[in-house]
Amino acid sequence: MTCVLQISDPHFGTEQPHVMRALLQLAREQQPEVILLTGDITQRARRSQFAAAARFVSQLPAPVLAVPGNHDIPLFNLGARALNPYGNYKRAFGNNLEPEYESDGLLVLCLNTSRPSRHKDGEVNRTQIARVAERLSRARPDQLRMIMQHHPVRAREQADLSNLLIGHEQAVPTWVDAGLDLLIGGHIHLPYVWPLHGHQGESGRRGWTAQAGTALSTRVRAGIPNSVNLIVHHCDQGAHDCRVERWDYIAEQDLFLPAHINTLVISRPG
Repeated sequence: MTCVLQISDPHFGTEQPHVMRALLQLAREQQPEVILLTGDITQRARRSQFAAAARFVSQLPAPVLAVPGNHDIPLFNLGARALNPYGNYKRAFGNNLEPEYESDGLLVLCLNTSRPSRHKDGEVNRTQIARVAERLSRARPDQLRMIMQHHPVRAREQADLSNLLIGHEQAVPTWVDAGLDLLIGGHIHLPYVWPLHGHQGESGRRGWTAQAGTALSTRVRAGIPNSVNLIVHHCDQGAHDCRVERWDYIAEQDLFLPAHINTLVISRPG
């Protein structure tokens, strides 16, 4: 059994200490194999905010993979944005903006979709698309094949169409056909799970995307409280069992509790 915890958009600088304590408790109870931090780690990419994020991460009970979001690039410090946009991020989380994680049951490929030249929009380029597709094609059959990035590739709400990753029309079907099972992201603070399709559309292979809400900040949306995703996967003789559990912070109990479960149908490319 593989367990993965997705934490997104904590926006350190707007974090809530009581929610942070509850999330640490959840992580310690669930003991995930790896924790995935899908961007907008800080509110304004300040050194103090990254330092607070790093202190929080140091208390988590598993390895943490992170990617930057648009808020992790300086907004008002134009010199830093132009000359060293990821300086504070790298000081806290290392120089590799696109790390990779692999175990017997899991492959996680990280993408940096933030761009210093853009205020908030994300983008994926041809080199990234090809590199990820090639790596997906070499994954082992029993592995859950995941991509993590900050920006969404499907919108549930009309208002979020403008937030979609630039280049998703080319990237998503290529990745699904190459073997993608689950793409996770954040950015819009609205959790949901939706299907993804390859170049053959609904008649072909299906993958999935799981969006996460904001884990710690006050910037909740649509009446949904702070939330995280717990991804649980098991493969037995080629049969995949995978679910995405949304856990919400419930103020009355001061705990993260399960709120919704999506069961995913996982298949392998023919």
